[in-house]
Amino acid sequence: MNLTKAKGSTRKIKRIGRGQGSGMGKTATKGGKGQTARKGYNEKRGFEGGQQPLQRRLPKVGFNSRVQKPYEINVEKVKAVATLSEITLSSLKEVYKLPKSVSKVKLIGKSAKDLASKIKDENISFSGKE
Repeated sequence: MNLTKAKGSTRKIKRIGRGQGSGMGKTATKGGKGQTARKGYNEKRGFEGGQQPLQRRLPKVGFNSRVQKPYEINVEKVKAVATLSEITLSSLKEVYKLPKSVSKVKLIGKSAKDLASKIKDENISFSGKE
């Protein structure tokens, strides 16, 4: 049985740095001098040759806080809130159209602290000192 490799399936290895006659002598296919021609050189990700990298030239963008800010209701503008006997999230939803995602509410305005005694829900706060 005489098995032979297919024509063109193998080629001679590239012998680097074996003299000028080989065509790959002198710099041994590493180009010129400098950092990249040295043994063990490893370029860092995003390195641009000392120039400020693109990811550092562009401004920072985007941030999502994990602390949920409360939905604010102005008591001066929404008079129906002041007429409630007990202020809870469910009672607020009856007199004011709140988005479904709202879980915390803050009452703001001059008369907000007067309603402090009516608040019966820990998720509702008011502006001003007690």
